[in-house]
Amino acid sequence: MDQEILTRVDNGVAVVTLNRPARFNALTSGMIGSLTGILADYAADPAIGCVVLTGSGKGFCSGGDVAVQAASAGKSTLSPEQRADGLRAGMEASRLLHEMPKPTIAMVNGVAAGAGMSLALACDMRIVAESARMTVAFAKVGLSGDYGGSYFLTRIIGPAKARELYFTSEMLDSTRLLALGLASRVVADEALEAETMALAATFAQGPRMAWRYIKRNMKAAEEGTLSDTLDSEAYGMLRTRETADHAEAAKAFVEKRPPVFNGR
Repeated sequence: MDQEILTRVDNGVAVVTLNRPARFNALTSGMIGSLTGILADYAADPAIGCVVLTGSGKGFCSGGDVAVQAASAGKSTLSPEQRADGLRAGMEASRLLHEMPKPTIAMVNGVAAGAGMSLALACDMRIVAESARMTVAFAKVGLSGDYGGSYFLTRIIGPAKARELYFTSEMLDSTRLLALGLASRVVADEALEAETMALAATFAQGPRMAWRYIKRNMKAAEEGTLSDTLDSEAYGMLRTRETADHAEAAKAFVEKRPPVFNGR
């Protein structure tokens, strides 16, 4: 059987590709477990400076495999609590994409639906092909949603619009995605990989300690009070002022040249 998730590392950029193109990369339980493990490894790997998530073929990720779910309905011997624990464990993929101490990019090459849209929203940025589309989709199959979509969508576009999209499952083209702020950038289909990888390379070659504390500040801003954010910013500034990257950037500024960061 072909690998359902492909990985490669190029100059500090880890690319994770969901690989069930015949099913528009619909997620299986095996894929979910593998994805979570891969992301956890990359989050902890100092050699990785940026993570890119994408899909093979014509889709990014169509969410859970509804056909598999329907075939297995009512056959599990696990309790509801055990099944919920299993689902929650898989959702760690979204948390890792959102919270790992390095930039994450969703390279959205085709449709992102349901959990696939949630995974894209979990990333720090979404570079979207002109032909790509996204939809919450859950209500269309009588489900309430998972993988943090309600959290991310509410924070990106606000609660009123997030509720509307959850209730309607509207299909959003790239123009609408950009207008709503769900796409960071929209690029021509044929330029998607080149532009995404160029951006990812700049992150991987950037001040990695700064990225760590920028993401910590953003988490504080999303979840806490102003005081929580100020506390986080104060510690992060003190910590990054001590780094070799800051010293190099200050020297490069004086010498009127680009800095060369080493991630320390």
